[in-house]
Amino acid sequence: MGTFVFTFFVVIFVLLMQFLWVYVDDLVGKGLSFKILGELFFHASITFVPMALPLAILLASIMCFGDFGEHYELVAMKASGISIWKVMRPLVIFSVCLSGLAFIFSNSINPVATLKFKTLLMDLRRQKMAFDIKEGVFYKDIENYVIYVDRKGEDGSTIYNVKIYDHTDRDGENKIIVADSGTMALSPNQRTIIFTLYNGFNYTEDNSDKQNYRQHRPFERMSFKEQQIKFSLESFDLKRSSEEIFKSHQAMMNVHQLSTAVDSLERRYDEKREQFSQSFEQRLSNYCSKQESNDTSTVLQWPLIAHLEASSRAPILSAAAGAARNAKENVAFNKQDQQAQDLNIKKHKKEWHKKFTLSFACLIFFFIGAPLGTIIRKGGLGLPVVISVLFFVIYYIVSTVAERMAEFGDLNMFLGVWLSSLLLFPIGAFLTFKATSDSSLLDGDSWKKAFRKLFSRKQTAS
Repeated sequence: MGTFVFTFFVVIFVLLMQFLWVYVDDLVGKGLSFKILGELFFHASITFVPMALPLAILLASIMCFGDFGEHYELVAMKASGISIWKVMRPLVIFSVCLSGLAFIFSNSINPVATLKFKTLLMDLRRQKMAFDIKEGVFYKDIENYVIYVDRKGEDGSTIYNVKIYDHTDRDGENKIIVADSGTMALSPNQRTIIFTLYNGFNYTEDNSDKQNYRQHRPFERMSFKEQQIKFSLESFDLKRSSEEIFKSHQAMMNVHQLSTAVDSLERRYDEKREQFSQSFEQRLSNYCSKQESNDTSTVLQWPLIAHLEASSRAPILSAAAGAARNAKENVAFNKQDQQAQDLNIKKHKKEWHKKFTLSFACLIFFFIGAPLGTIIRKGGLGLPVVISVLFFVIYYIVSTVAERMAEFGDLNMFLGVWLSSLLLFPIGAFLTFKATSDSSLLDGDSWKKAFRKLFSRKQTAS
């Protein structure tokens, strides 16, 4: 249990660091509180459980039985008449219970955590950077204002050669404040930033008289010794979106909701296909009837209108070409729409199957890890980690490729989602059978002797 808990949290930590590496640019410099970051990391960690749990079981089982073999405890058990199957039995029961909990987690907890994680991540990525004016750069993150500071003092709050462009009237750059120096400070409640400017001018251009503006160009300039301006920082607050935005996404649903959604989507898909077929036939029938009632022609086919004069054929051919173009565009649009609907249905089916693959993967990786531990006879985090990662990478790559193929119709959806499990299941069954039957296949010393004989024969032959 200690090894399993340790490896599980190590894997979660590694996946969390990978997440931070990908999204670090979207999180740094936005003044996020520890509470918000903690909430994000907590929900992200929960969404990583489907990847971490099978790997933790595989690694823990290899380390456990490898440690038994390294210290000759398996040999002592066998000498006492205790078979490998009896040794594995309590862990098999534990793995079965863990698989049941994994299904409950995947069906009930993971969709909720994924919903909260995706919504919060979207809000954080849209969040503005924290208030930080750079030297020699026009700062535009305060709504309706553009601020330029030529230079900052060593204290970081004193500023020199300040220009503030006021766009609150939304009528161009008709209000400008220029000052030789000033200071920046946060209000006690940290809701506003206060600029205290010294020795400057307010420039105002009056555009109220639109008709005579270009002739008169009214202009005001007011000097000041000291002036204080306050800017609200409300736009830098985190705005939380409603979770309803992603609630209809297939990853946020449980098994019952996915089954209902698939049934509704398939029924809607069939109805749209039927409606399109009927409407297309109806349009074609109406067009043919219209042409038959036309005095200039009774048919559209070229051999039958060849005897008509060019002036009579032109409107017929133009109408036929227009009808063909409209029909082609209509067919292309409906084909694209049906493909999108079909892809959506396949994604829902994929999520439905994935609710069960986590539980099955936990069992498979245990029945692979325990026999492998008896082979390698090594505990610790050395060779077991290498073997665990190798098997997990194979599982993950096969799963990803097969699922993508299933989404695009190259594979059956069941086969696409379950292919990685179906490939590893025979390996686990074979290794478990050999381990419980005390086969020499799982005897590490036998493998070493076989390799030594093989290399000695090659050296003798050479």
